[in-house]
Amino acid sequence: MSSTVVMINLLGAVALLLLGLAQVKDGVSQAFGAKLKIGLATGTSNGPRSFFSGLIATIALQSSTATALMTASFVERELIKPRMAQIVLLGANVGTAITAWIVAAGLEWLSPLAVLVGVILLRGSSSARQGGGKALVGIGLMLLSLHLLSAATEPMRSSPALMAFVALLDNAWPVALIFSAMIAFVSSSSLAAVVLILSLASAGVLSTGLIIVLVLGANLGGAVPPVLASLSGPASVKRVTLGNLIVRGAGCVLVLPLADYGAGLLTILPLTPAKLPVDAHLAFNVFLAALAWPFSRAVSGIVKSLIADDAAAEFGPKYLDEQELSTPVVALASATREVLGIGDLVERMLVRTADSFDRYNPSRLQEVSLLEGRVDLLQQEVKLYLSKLGRAGLNMEDGGRSAAIIDYAINLEHIGDILEKSLVPEIAKKGTQGLQFSEEGHADVKTLFELTQENIRIAQTIFVTRDFNLARRMMELKVEVRKMEKQSAAKHFARLRDGRADSMRTSSLHLDILRDLKRINAHIVATAHPILDESGLLIESRLRSAS
Repeated sequence: MSSTVVMINLLGAVALLLLGLAQVKDGVSQAFGAKLKIGLATGTSNGPRSFFSGLIATIALQSSTATALMTASFVERELIKPRMAQIVLLGANVGTAITAWIVAAGLEWLSPLAVLVGVILLRGSSSARQGGGKALVGIGLMLLSLHLLSAATEPMRSSPALMAFVALLDNAWPVALIFSAMIAFVSSSSLAAVVLILSLASAGVLSTGLIIVLVLGANLGGAVPPVLASLSGPASVKRVTLGNLIVRGAGCVLVLPLADYGAGLLTILPLTPAKLPVDAHLAFNVFLAALAWPFSRAVSGIVKSLIADDAAAEFGPKYLDEQELSTPVVALASATREVLGIGDLVERMLVRTADSFDRYNPSRLQEVSLLEGRVDLLQQEVKLYLSKLGRAGLNMEDGGRSAAIIDYAINLEHIGDILEKSLVPEIAKKGTQGLQFSEEGHADVKTLFELTQENIRIAQTIFVTRDFNLARRMMELKVEVRKMEKQSAAKHFARLRDGRADSMRTSSLHLDILRDLKRINAHIVATAHPILDESGLLIESRLRSAS
């Protein structure tokens, strides 16, 4: 077989692997994207939860790059602390290594079955079934690519050119590391690079030491794409991805001189030689996570010193382009992006308010007023922009979308008003007067704050996707909020009857905060109304029971 045919077969197998990875990512995002985002945003309260959130999200999405960018966006919105974000990415790195280990577990025979079941699910009507089907097809393609890679690398066993190239790399490990890093960078996937190394290792042309070096390079190169993707983002986003690159780079610098010792250790252990790349990949990332975890705060400090804070953010709109008004579809997409930004601002206001309730911080509360000013300005700009679009005349579908965008912007502005004019003064009063809620009352209010934050994230997803199932779930959450508010108030009155002094001092404040959070949730739930109304399931703002 000519070298040209071998290279075409090899590159074709790698391309099929990348296509499978993309299919799995798209399918899982379609089926579980909202739940994954919510889980990642809410599962970072401490180090272990952050680590496992990153690990699970990466195994599901088959992409540490996707997890890194998602985490960075949450840091920008202050949903995840920078230190916890670094731990999330340590978990993501281990998740990628576990995925490679699973892929190499000899399951190629499942490829036809996975594709068959996936195609059947793709014919389903629900978004979740179609997403699951797409993910299964992707898994089938990944497994098939392993079989093709194995066949493509078989002729390389007797290739003098390959043997000479491998000998060159074996005598120049830094060059080998850079070469492998370039493969991972070009493919935007450390997993693809490791699988390619796995195929070459199974052909018996790589020494154990070189395998370790090439795996190090794959890890280093896989950390570069998120850094490049975040270059145009704010400082907080760039710090997260750069921190991960620094950690991986430091790990490579530390392990590279010890590759000989690592090779000796791997040969002693009862490991299958053909699977040494995935074993080394997993061992390196587990070692790196254990080593870097205690220094996550220091890493956050280093990247903060390297990347200066952004200049004060502009108050004006970012996406409302007057020239796009001649193309309604484009203009509506730009208005949607702008309103999503307003939703992010409102979420940041809510996070600051909740944090100050938990631990009083006057400066955080002052920021709420500044953010509310931006919310007011932007929602006015969106309404003005869409009013100009409406003058040109819109068809029924575009007109309905324009109205939905305006309604959502107005609801967000009302939430901002409630936060600034009601909740902030109430929490400031709690802090300045040193009022302490009862332990039960504090827990109830904190839980309602957390539910409200989760609801606004779901609302953002509903606004973009117009997903019926999420909209229905949102209406069910409205009932849940009502029950929670009533139960909390009832327990509060019970404590008053028992003569609890702490409850007596905070009675009015407690009930006012519950009332305001209930009002905020009512505005959030309004996002689901148009979608359910179109389906005939909404009668006077109430959900009709399913027949």
